[in-house]
Parts: sequence; structure tokens; C-alpha cells
Amino acid sequence: MSKKPLIVVTNDDGITAPGIQTLIQVVKTITDRIIVVAPDKPQSGMGHAITINAMIRVKKVDMDGVEAYSCSGTPVDCVKIATSKIAKETPDLIVSGINHGSNSSINVIYSGTMSAALEGAIEGIPSIGFSLDDTSIDADFSATPPYIKEVIDYVLKNDLGKSCCLNVNFPAVDSELIKGLKVGRQANAMWEETFDERHDPSGDPYYWLTGKFVNHEEESEDTDEWALKHNYVSLVPVQFDVTAHHLLDDLKNLEHEEKSR
Repeated sequence: MSKKPLIVVTNDDGITAPGIQTLIQVVKTITDRIIVVAPDKPQSGMGHAITINAMIRVKKVDMDGVEAYSCSGTPVDCVKIATSKIAKETPDLIVSGINHGSNSSINVIYSGTMSAALEGAIEGIPSIGFSLDDTSIDADFSATPPYIKEVIDYVLKNDLGKSCCLNVNFPAVDSELIKGLKVGRQANAMWEETFDERHDPSGDPYYWLTGKFVNHEEESEDTDEWALKHNYVSLVPVQFDVTAHHLLDDLKNLEHEEKSR
């Protein structure tokens, strides 16, 4: 590159979350051309939601010399605003995170962090989502920077194609316990959910979502869940084309054309 890359940073935990602060510090070692646009409040579990029935407010914030804005919208809104209204040129990269909590397996569907990265891919911009398998506000991100820099450097130098982004998850262990980085696929795992019914002081019911996470292929060594369980950084390429390509040929039997009337 003739000049340093322009990198957009976002997340779903909010602009004040410790995870995004760590990510910004890593990005600053790569470039001084940084735009941060992140939600003004936590937006976990928003998936690919966009704001269509309310105004979106963007406010410039002071962030240690980095051009930064808080946004009242969703993580996907943040990417759209950053690329269409704030950046004066197409960004070279969008990075999202570091999320407080894993976005492996089925979690990628619900994740605002990964939806922001996927929105970047939809717009044809190389994108990466980073997450740590620790939901605590006091989560320790100190082991993540070398791997973040390695993956960013790779993406800046290699073409991911127009429809893909990367999903990177870190195990919540000290740096000396991380065994390396594993490239794999999304595990067949999901949440078995229930709603806990309670009642307010007026006697009206309300519900809290509860449940447990179940991995249906714990011994499959090519999955993100296996990598995290065995203290590897997991990297999964993700695409936004959700077509079930393996069924197309079978479903061709349903094709027909109506006779002219």
C-alpha cells in the first residue's frame, strides 16, 4: 500500500467497553488512520438489526487522539454510518470487537459483533470480528493483541473475496496457555432455551430467557468449539450467502412453468 490503511473499528458492547479499547490500541500499532463508530450503549444479541423507525444520532467523542463517534443505533447501523457518512474513502478494513463473550458456533447468528463484520463483507470491505470467551466486564484481553495483529496483517495483504469475513474467538486463558491458532468450521452446537416465567407486583407475567449451551460434536477437532475448549484461538471464515446449495439439485424437481392462459 502507498499509504497506511484506513481501518474502521466498531463493536456491540458499546463504545466504553474494555474490549474495544484493547482493539483500538492494537489497530494503532498498524495505522494512524482510524475511525471508531460504536454504539452508545450495549447492543449484544442484536444480530443484523438496523434502525428503520427512529432517528440515528451520532456524537463525536474524545478517545485519546483517535477519531471516534458514539452512535445511537445498532452495530450494523454503526458500519453503515461509518462507511457512508463519516469516512471520506472506502475503508481498507473493518474490525469489530473485542466482544465480551464467545461468538463461536450458533452465536454468530445472534451476534452484533459478527453482524457488524458481515455488514462490512456485504459492502465489499474486508472485515474481522474478534471475541473473547469471557462475558465479564473485567475480562482479561492481554493475550489477544499478537493474534489480532497477525490476523489483521494477513487480511490486509490477502483477498478474502467479496462475500466473506473472519470470525476470531479467543479462549479465556493466560497467554502462556494458548497453544496457537486453529482454522476450522462452525460447530454444530446451539442453545437449548427456556423462558423463566415470573410475575411483577401487579401479578402480570414477564419472562427471562434462560438455557444451556449444548455442543453436539464435542470430539470434532475441526470446529471452533473444539479449538476454544483446547485453548486455541479459533478462526472461522464466514459468509452472508445463506443459500442451502446442497439442496438446489433435489429441489429442481419442483420447478415448472404455468401454461399460458
